[in-house]
Amino acid sequence: MKIGQKLKNIKLTVDNNTVLTEKELTGKKVIIYFYPKDDTPGCTTEAIDFTSFKKKFEKLNVSIIGVSKDSILKHSKFIQKHNLKIELAADEDGSLCEMFGVWIEKSMYGKKYMGIERSTFLFDENLSLIYVWKKVKVKNHVQEVFDHISNLS
Repeated sequence: MKIGQKLKNIKLTVDNNTVLTEKELTGKKVIIYFYPKDDTPGCTTEAIDFTSFKKKFEKLNVSIIGVSKDSILKHSKFIQKHNLKIELAADEDGSLCEMFGVWIEKSMYGKKYMGIERSTFLFDENLSLIYVWKKVKVKNHVQEVFDHISNLS
């Protein structure tokens, strides 16, 4: 995804009965953030931070959707365990990660592996990409995103 590119033919599966498409997303700004794995320290902090800012984002007409390769069932357990109030989409086949360019080679302790690069994408009301945060550090990230959107209004 590049700045100015429109989000097309998107299907975000957020639970067993709900798939979000362009129809449901158009008309609000949309944050789609990618994170590596449910219930890990950084990912939990980020999800809790987005939850704590949810009402503030809603006042700015902004939806928040987190995406990882975890299943709907894992997302459901993660949401319940931490009382999350944001939607989490399952990308089990990795197609969204590929489309957004966040499925990358990573390295830990000299070992190479494929994983999700923590990234946040902001779309306008017409689903055009207007801003991207790559290689996100969790600390203060949600505040930074909120401040950025506040300055747009």
